[in-house]
Amino acid sequence: MTKPKPRPAPQDTEIFRRAVHDATPLPSPDRVQHPRSKPKPRRIEHDPAVHDHLSDHIPFDPQRVSGEPLSFARPGLQKQVIRELRRGRGVEAELDLHGLTVPDARRLLAQFLLEAKDRGLRRVLVIHGKGARSEGGEGVLKGSVSSWLAQWADVLAFNEAPLAKGGSGAVVVLLRASR
Repeated sequence: MTKPKPRPAPQDTEIFRRAVHDATPLPSPDRVQHPRSKPKPRRIEHDPAVHDHLSDHIPFDPQRVSGEPLSFARPGLQKQVIRELRRGRGVEAELDLHGLTVPDARRLLAQFLLEAKDRGLRRVLVIHGKGARSEGGEGVLKGSVSSWLAQWADVLAFNEAPLAKGGSGAVVVLLRASR
């Protein structure tokens, strides 16, 4: 609990008023106020078959043990960048896939990644779900999403999201900067 500020003594207020009685206020800044225009919606046209280059048959990491955190980084990426990604800061957009079928999730993920690149986004969150009700305790989408992201050329790295952003049910993705 914070203490309330003490009120100035009446004599202090009077001394201040006498000291500034002949002060003139500063003039208002000579700035032109431009009306803000609404952003124009962009229509993004993409080939509907673009997600077809993502294979469902390439496992992400065959040596990965179920329940182990998802992590991927292209060679040459700085450790500091990977550390920041692990913290989940700076996420600019998110996509929630859990509850979808594999073909629907693949299509939506491809569209999302293309739109993120078009908008110049660098860090996005992809929620795939934890797969708690799946056989083996790991969801189908979790493995598929990690495989698709590793296949996507503009994905530089991804890492399991921090608990506040979904934990093992989501990944934070680092995208290549737009040119």
